[in-house]
Amino acid sequence: MNRYERLNAILELVAERGRIDVDTLASELEVSTATIRRDLDHLAQQQFLTRTRGGAVAHSVAYDLPLRYKTARQATEKQRIGKAAADLVGTGMVVGLNGGTTATEVARAIATRTDLRTGPGGRRAVTLVTNAVNIANELTVRPHVKIVVTGGVARPQSYELAGPLATHILEGVSLDLAILGVDAIDPVMGASAHHEGEANINQLMASRARSVVVVADSSKIGGQAFARIRRTEEIDVLITDAGIPDDAARKFEEAGVKVMIV
Repeated sequence: MNRYERLNAILELVAERGRIDVDTLASELEVSTATIRRDLDHLAQQQFLTRTRGGAVAHSVAYDLPLRYKTARQATEKQRIGKAAADLVGTGMVVGLNGGTTATEVARAIATRTDLRTGPGGRRAVTLVTNAVNIANELTVRPHVKIVVTGGVARPQSYELAGPLATHILEGVSLDLAILGVDAIDPVMGASAHHEGEANINQLMASRARSVVVVADSSKIGGQAFARIRRTEEIDVLITDAGIPDDAARKFEEAGVKVMIV
């Protein structure tokens, strides 16, 4: 377990239990108490938790961790999901893409598609509309991708632009495909996000698309976050990994969602 994975694990354990002590963390993560103390001090300095004598207590931000602390979660699965979603993108398509770790893997897979090339006169093979500044930054240099960025105020947790300014671009475009990363997706409750501003932008992006694809590793299945993005029956495709429970996959299919397991 590298340092980022350990920091991520600490934040998740503190968020789950509310309060935890150094000895428990050292035992569960199989590192020294000195290492845990240094990690807790670092996370407290970043205001992700509150240090106590002998441990730490949860800070509200721990439930919506910054993107850099999420990258280690289900990394291999997210890369496979990203590739599968990118394979749905064809030449000439206009694609909407939100932020988050799984959506970022989708963007990277689109960026490395060797069969997508610029056309005559430098025409771009794919137009990507995104509210994620990190994705725009990575793909701007790709000659086959035309990047359109929404306006809005950037959230440090996800690098996504949200707020009223972000709606103006989306209201004026038509998308062939919206590929959405989510914080949770449930066969009954649908897809949701922790932050209502991001959920609102994702709702609008989905409403402008002919087809809506949700990309979510199996740890997101069966969960529910604060704000709904899309009802289950409004989702065309769910791309996930083999960890999805059979019963959940069946319920999604019954609701009309095509489930792709990669």
